[in-house]
Amino acid sequence: MATSAGRMSGNRVSTVLGRKLGGELHKLRVEVGKTQQEAAVALSATPTKVVKMESGWVPMRDPDIKSLCELYAVDAEILGQLLELARKDRERRKVKGWWDDSQTIATQVEYISTEDAALSVRQWQMALVPGLFQTPEYTRSLGVADLAWDEIDRIEDVVATRAKRQARLHDDNPLRIHAVIWEAALRQLMGGPQVMSRQLAHLCELAELPNIRIQVLPFRAGAHPSIGGPFTILSFGEDGAVDVVHMETARSIIWFENAAESADFAILFDRAAGVSLSPYDSVRFIASVSKEMRD
Repeated sequence: MATSAGRMSGNRVSTVLGRKLGGELHKLRVEVGKTQQEAAVALSATPTKVVKMESGWVPMRDPDIKSLCELYAVDAEILGQLLELARKDRERRKVKGWWDDSQTIATQVEYISTEDAALSVRQWQMALVPGLFQTPEYTRSLGVADLAWDEIDRIEDVVATRAKRQARLHDDNPLRIHAVIWEAALRQLMGGPQVMSRQLAHLCELAELPNIRIQVLPFRAGAHPSIGGPFTILSFGEDGAVDVVHMETARSIIWFENAAESADFAILFDRAAGVSLSPYDSVRFIASVSKEMRD
């Protein structure tokens, strides 16, 4: 588990593949009973460098990987796999995305860059319409209520950032999204009845896209395993990249990044989807709530 502070260090950013590579090196070190100090000696470096490498904060040089693998008595096949993973990670780090501009809020950069690398997203939302589905008016209403968005310009930056993210829903290789939304998020009057009615109508329009699947978990479903809080599961196409899970609270951003944890959240998501309305019935339900607000 890592907070957002643990994933960023100055201008160094922890990437999906970098964390995978670092996790593999950490596992190999532990398996042979070596300490970070011993690994640092093999690199003629400080333990701090080993910590950064194992956390995926820095791109890794092939000579460093080879030195560590020699210390850990790693065979040639595994060494080759690690070197290939490092190569792919270095290539991805060179790509500058639109989210790197100064208008993107710093706490969003890591999530947005991770989302951009993803092929598909599964999202469970309890109180809000997912950001990729929000209308500008809905987002602005959130900004007015959020004490952290204390300036009009900052609210508009968030609106612009979400619009850029949403462009992926319609490009040549669109992001695939399966969203399960609790009924409460549909009935909370963000911005008033007109804003919410338009937002719900927009959800119905998005549900017609082949890459988007929307389900509503109604109040009548009762207790369910995912009631503890919202989360997002991001899946990738690169070899060696496991699904990662993102959770955001009022005070922290949490990532779960190993196969076992990802599998646990996948089960939670599937169970929530299993007790939700079908996509067809969900659209009918959303449309009925929208009509109630217009009336």
